[in-house]
Amino acid sequence: ILVKEMPSQYNRVWIPDNEEVWQSAEITKNYKAGDPFLHVQLEDGTELNYPVDPAALPPLRNPDILVGENDLTALSYLHEPAVLHNLKVRFVESRLIYTYSGIILVAINPYKQLPIYGDAIIHAYSGQNMGDMDPHIFAVAEEAYKQMARNNKNQSIIVSGESGAGKTVSARYTMRYFATVSKSSSNAHVENKVLASNPITEAVGNAKTTRNDNSSRFGKYTEISFDQSYQIIGANMRTYLLEKSRVVFQSENERNYHIFYQLCASATQPEYKHLKLGSAEEFNYTRMGGSTVIEGVDDRANMVETQKTFALLGLKGDFQMDVFKMLAAILHLGNVEITAVGDERSSISLKDKHLNIFCELLDLNSDKMAQWLCHRKIITTSETVIKPMTRPQAVNARDALAKKIYSHLFDLIVERINQALQFPGKQHTFIGVLDIYGFETFDVNSFEQFCINYANEKLQQQFNLHVFKLEQEEYMKEDIPWTLIDFYDNQRVIDLIEAKMGILELLDEECLLPHGTDENWLQKLYNNFVNKNALFEKPRMSNTSFIIQHFADKVEYKCEGFLEKNRDTVHEVLIEILKDSKFHLCANFFQDSPVSISPFSSSINIKSARPVLKSPNKQLRMTVGSKFRNSLSLLMVTLNATTPHYVRCIKPNDEKLPFEFDSKRVAQQLRACGVLETIRISAQSYPSRWTYLEFFSRYSILMTQQELSINDKKQICKIVLQRLIQDHNQYQFGRTKIFFRAGQVAYLEKLRSDKLRHACIVIQKSVRGWLQRKKFLCIKQAALIIQQYFRGQRTVRQAVTARALKETWAAIIIQKYCRGYLVRRLWELMHVAAVIIQAYTRGFLARRKYRKMLKEHKAVILQKYARAWLARRRFQNIRRFVLNIQLSYRVQQLQKKMEEKSKENHGLLERLTSLASTHMSDMDTIQKLELDLEKLTAQKRACEEKGKKDKEDSEQKILKLENQNKELQEQKKALEIKLQEKTEEMKGMVMTRSFKGKNFQNQKQDFEKEIELLKAEIKILKEEKSQLQNQIQQEIVIQDGLKIEVGQLAKQKIPEFQKEIQLLQTQKLDVEKQAQSQKRELREKMSEVTKQLLESYDFEDVRSRLSTEDLEHLNEDGELWFAYEGLKKATRVMESHFQSQKEIYEKEIEGLNFKVEHLSQDINHLQKLFREENDINDGIRLEVSRLTSENLVIPDLKQQVSELENQKLDLENRLQEQAVKLKGNMSHRLHYELEGERTQRRNNEAQNEVNIEEKERLKVKTQETEGMSNGLMQDETQDEVQSKIKQETTRLTVENMDLEEKLDMKDRIIKKLEDQIKTLTKSIEKAHVPTSSKEYIGMMEYKKEDEERIIQSLILDLKPRGVVVNMIPGLPAHILFMCVRYADYLNDADMLKSFMNVTIDGIKQVVKEHSEEFEMLSFWLSNTYYFLNCLKQYSGEEEFMKCNTPRQNKNCLKHFDLSEYRQILSDLAIRIYYQFIVVMENSIQPMIVPGMLEYESLQGISGLKPTGFRKRSSSIDDTDTYTMTSILQQLSYFYSTMCQNGLDSELLKQAVKQLFFLIGAVTLNSLFLRKDMCSCRKGMQIRCNISYLEEWLKDKNLQSSNAKETLEPLSQAAWLLQVKKITDDDAKEICEHCTSLSTVQIVKILNSYTPIDDFEKRVTPSFVRKVQAMLNNREDAPQLMLDTKYLFQVTFPFTPSPHALELIQVPSSFRLGFLTRV
Repeated sequence: ILVKEMPSQYNRVWIPDNEEVWQSAEITKNYKAGDPFLHVQLEDGTELNYPVDPAALPPLRNPDILVGENDLTALSYLHEPAVLHNLKVRFVESRLIYTYSGIILVAINPYKQLPIYGDAIIHAYSGQNMGDMDPHIFAVAEEAYKQMARNNKNQSIIVSGESGAGKTVSARYTMRYFATVSKSSSNAHVENKVLASNPITEAVGNAKTTRNDNSSRFGKYTEISFDQSYQIIGANMRTYLLEKSRVVFQSENERNYHIFYQLCASATQPEYKHLKLGSAEEFNYTRMGGSTVIEGVDDRANMVETQKTFALLGLKGDFQMDVFKMLAAILHLGNVEITAVGDERSSISLKDKHLNIFCELLDLNSDKMAQWLCHRKIITTSETVIKPMTRPQAVNARDALAKKIYSHLFDLIVERINQALQFPGKQHTFIGVLDIYGFETFDVNSFEQFCINYANEKLQQQFNLHVFKLEQEEYMKEDIPWTLIDFYDNQRVIDLIEAKMGILELLDEECLLPHGTDENWLQKLYNNFVNKNALFEKPRMSNTSFIIQHFADKVEYKCEGFLEKNRDTVHEVLIEILKDSKFHLCANFFQDSPVSISPFSSSINIKSARPVLKSPNKQLRMTVGSKFRNSLSLLMVTLNATTPHYVRCIKPNDEKLPFEFDSKRVAQQLRACGVLETIRISAQSYPSRWTYLEFFSRYSILMTQQELSINDKKQICKIVLQRLIQDHNQYQFGRTKIFFRAGQVAYLEKLRSDKLRHACIVIQKSVRGWLQRKKFLCIKQAALIIQQYFRGQRTVRQAVTARALKETWAAIIIQKYCRGYLVRRLWELMHVAAVIIQAYTRGFLARRKYRKMLKEHKAVILQKYARAWLARRRFQNIRRFVLNIQLSYRVQQLQKKMEEKSKENHGLLERLTSLASTHMSDMDTIQKLELDLEKLTAQKRACEEKGKKDKEDSEQKILKLENQNKELQEQKKALEIKLQEKTEEMKGMVMTRSFKGKNFQNQKQDFEKEIELLKAEIKILKEEKSQLQNQIQQEIVIQDGLKIEVGQLAKQKIPEFQKEIQLLQTQKLDVEKQAQSQKRELREKMSEVTKQLLESYDFEDVRSRLSTEDLEHLNEDGELWFAYEGLKKATRVMESHFQSQKEIYEKEIEGLNFKVEHLSQDINHLQKLFREENDINDGIRLEVSRLTSENLVIPDLKQQVSELENQKLDLENRLQEQAVKLKGNMSHRLHYELEGERTQRRNNEAQNEVNIEEKERLKVKTQETEGMSNGLMQDETQDEVQSKIKQETTRLTVENMDLEEKLDMKDRIIKKLEDQIKTLTKSIEKAHVPTSSKEYIGMMEYKKEDEERIIQSLILDLKPRGVVVNMIPGLPAHILFMCVRYADYLNDADMLKSFMNVTIDGIKQVVKEHSEEFEMLSFWLSNTYYFLNCLKQYSGEEEFMKCNTPRQNKNCLKHFDLSEYRQILSDLAIRIYYQFIVVMENSIQPMIVPGMLEYESLQGISGLKPTGFRKRSSSIDDTDTYTMTSILQQLSYFYSTMCQNGLDSELLKQAVKQLFFLIGAVTLNSLFLRKDMCSCRKGMQIRCNISYLEEWLKDKNLQSSNAKETLEPLSQAAWLLQVKKITDDDAKEICEHCTSLSTVQIVKILNSYTPIDDFEKRVTPSFVRKVQAMLNNREDAPQLMLDTKYLFQVTFPFTPSPHALELIQVPSSFRLGFLTRV
């Protein structure tokens, strides 16, 4: 950082610190070039003069807005302190363990179980772009999986870090992610086997160390294989450099491999008794570290888990027991006691218990084993020498044998795991997961650390090259010129280790020498490299060590044991003894060409880092270093052929404390793992990269109006940057991004915050100025008042004395009495004069007023009669006009009906002609048959005898029918008499109505007489005027309500009917138009009348009538006031007149209101009659169709020739009887309807009486309201009242006339129907066809062989869009049930069972074939539901028959109980519903996060911030992205489709509730995993989107679906983002309000809260802890994520079908012509 970047004080910098590595400080004094010190202030307030080098100033600190970023490359200043501080803020304050650093995922071990690895988290990251979500190990795994699927290229995930940093756990989670998101469709459960390999390898390869309780002591590279559909088909594992020395030696507080302790913990189990094990403290190899138990770990339970995973991988119990025998043998071998015999010899007792158990378990010769553990064989060219070994040599030989056996056992287990994970097919692609040790440096470093650091050098080189390659590709893709960047290349270190004559080659050379030693090898290193290679050093104080400068740090290695560990030899005699073992597993370990225990052939090559020895020859035996180098080279080739992804695991502290951050340890690991090298490479070029859209959204506030007027956003960004940053070398423009050098984003953020701060200052300045001015004016006013009173008081005190007060008081008293006397005298004179003047003036005015009132009264009488005559004439004109319109309309309607009837008659004539033709053909056949009568005379006689008998029977029947006919005629006469009586009553009603009209006129005259009585009440009304004016408005509102009710009553139930509605509406519109015109005319006339009245009482008129002398007298003594009082009295008279008129009209309005109610009831009654007539017409049509169908049935004439004549006579008699019956039934029905109408009219008359009483009550009320009006307000209300009266009277009279004409029309229709019945009976008589009374009974007749056709046409081939239009909902279901009824009607169990089975199978098939089609699933969910309800409704069970009609109860099933099929259908409906829900969720789920979370619709609400290397997908300007409108449109599509398919409203509500739950859960889960979305502005946007969803529910009338409640957690989360989070009260409010969020979720949101601007504050850790403490008492679920796969329980309510089965018609489009209605 140069001086020019720190021009002034208040900049913050980082200075080195011994404890925290780096410490933040603020510059307190401007720095000038050449100053030796930098004046700074630390965060604790300490002032410090920090010595600086002008060439290397302290690094600048990033703005607070950039601290805590997901990606370290998003920081403006990229250096070590910024990286360390960002990681600390995220880890300690936000509790976030993952952070991106370019292509690296930095994972810090929290030493605590976190709820961020569940299946819900996996599904949340699945399919997401890497930059869209918070950093996570699952995001890296998803990126690898996505790139593999998109590019068809193999991938690798390289997980590295120190022991205890969490490498094994991270690798395990990546494998678990792949197993979850790529589950295979087969039943092999390959995913579970891949995951099961982890517990086994951890048991045999992991151990407790001082740094980690589960440290991997070997490297592992797992290749997970995928097929062409990218599903797991198998896996393969390679291992590297197992730490064999741990088998025989452990440091303090460390343990051996877990499997030994698991065996010892299970030693008491019966199946392990033969191993003769005990506790771990009994064996040398397990108690050496002094720590046999890990806190919180149950070794016995882990042993059970290990056995289960063995079984899951197909490794049976025999193999497991063989492995356990080998492990037990190793433990017993370690307890073999070797005693020293002198200084050069040692021995083992043949009675040694553990030796015998070891030999027994491995089936070995104990004598040979005891001998050769203490002796060695030396073979020379001439002889073989047996040499005894000292005790230390014998112990080393024993330990070497134990290590060798364990090493072979480990390789065998890995081999068997690979066999279990083999796959028969061909591998398409793979993802490799490398779990390998990180860079290690201890106090004592040996051969293992040397190999580990060598491997890390190779991996770091590959990493550097890959990072450089990515940077180069990025620059080339963006067309930005680039130059080579100086980065650390560790090829020199690698050459030092593995090149010719390097360290490894010299080590192998020394191992080949018989007397090679570590000291000799070290001396060769000194001779070759000291002072010749800068990376190799010799310690000053040691001759047994050497130092290598690795990329991470210098490491000092002790040479002791290098040769022995590199050789890894066991005496050949011991190997020969083990070869001769009868235990096959042990013998196979040491064969020259080992035979596989379970040979298999596979395309996978089992590659192990430790191949089985091919020859005991020393010259051919490879050393450990050579094998490790070869396997490492093979690994590098594999990694270079794949796309790598890096995970660097960091250990935050050595004490394993949760969320404790040791800056020193972390900084050390960051340097070692290459993170800082990546930062350094990025910082040398253009580390900050923004897309043009991100830059425009973030810094539009810095743009001018002229710049914003340009349409091209890319051009705007270029212009703005050129203006803001003068040095063009500080940025580069790419194709899609802008590249900034380090510090430029911080500079832009400073400009942005300054601009916002300036705007805030302007606003604050204005507001504070206004407040201060307001406060100043108040203070000024108060000061003036105080001054005024104070000065007045002071003046009074100065002027007033005792003498002055007495004199003033005496003067006042004198003045009082004097003035009183004078005033009383003047008042008496004036009073006498005024009384005289008043007497004469009042008399004069009263006489004039009387004469005027007399004239007005006579004028009113004349106006009354004139207006009545005009109103009658106008009414007659209107009535005549309305009747003409009605006649024309009715004529048109009658013409239409005549045309329809003519069409019907034409059809009947055609049918009759067809019947006549068939009859003629029958007559021809009869003529032919008459020729045969002569031959059948003998038979005729017999037939005649039978005919006589039949004739007698028919005569008896005829007599019965004639008697019945007489009775019907008598009933008809009685009904006609009643009808005449009722018509006379109706005429009387009309007369009474006219008489009531006359009474109305008389009442009007009576009310006029009452005007004079009201005059006396004027004075009282004047006193109440002030009170009543307040009530006027209330009464006006009441009047408006009454008017609205009148309108509602007039329109209440009319929409239920179609033809009457159209007729009444057209008539009403015409009458309303006329009434409005009349209203206008009446208003004009009333205004003229009021003007005339005002003019008649004008002041000028009074003045003109008075003489000049009178005026002079009035003006002299105040008589003008008396004149004015007279004028006011005159106006009151006029007001009383208007009040009386208004009362009359209000009473008429109330009466008309009740008439409206009466007429609405009449309308309802007429509509019922209309429906009954429609039913009659339908019955007639059915009868005609029945008769025509029966006409086709002709008896077999050949068999009934002898009875032909008798049948003719019988047919004629039957036709006559049928005609009589039809006439009687129809006449009876019609008379019954007329009787109903008459009773209804009687009820209407009774209602009229009630209305009259109500009218009287309302009269009183209107009188009270009328007394409240005054002045011109009375005129206006009178105009409105009169216009309303005219309008209502004209309308209601017209409607009354229309209803009367309707009754006449009904009578004519009845007569017409009777005539039609007569003509039909005559046509039936001509047809000579026998009729039998049959009706449709709601069945569909079909044949059993037609079942497949029914299912094909009605289920499989049916398209929903062709069915839902103009058809009843669930029509296919009703047709299916009608077929079921037919099978039940036939009592055919097989037929019914077969039909039900094929129906259910058909529905299953169509749902299966269209399992992803929403419309088809919706359609068949609806029909399955209706079919199930039909089975319930017609089952005959009482609980389902409550709402049935009697006809529906007759249609119930008679013979079979289908409750089992109902259960099957119910299960099928539930399955369809859940599939239907899944399809909807899959359709809407991709829209949820972009629409609810990412899309920003509010003005000025933009949350874009720097995103670093991992760009958000939303940062790309994609016009096709989903918005909130997309979600609402999709919901509306679902809703409309479900409604069209007739889905039950309750099911629809449940579906909507499920969708809203998904929207809330997915949005909330994404919010939990996206720190960049946890801001106040985003909370506002989310609440806005929730309001859109609630408005949609309200618009669709779905508030009762409880869908809104499912959004409550999301709503509370949005509120939590917006609320203040500082004080204790805020914490308490959060705890009380966020009841739908769990404690984990609340803490996660608080920790993830990210300010978008400098004006927002972060949530302090103390506040988070405070909230967490308050929430500790809650008992809620610990999981973080909501289960998006959760489905609410569905309930299918029983809703009986309102449709009658016998009226259902089958559309021709169904192609079911082979079905017959029964």
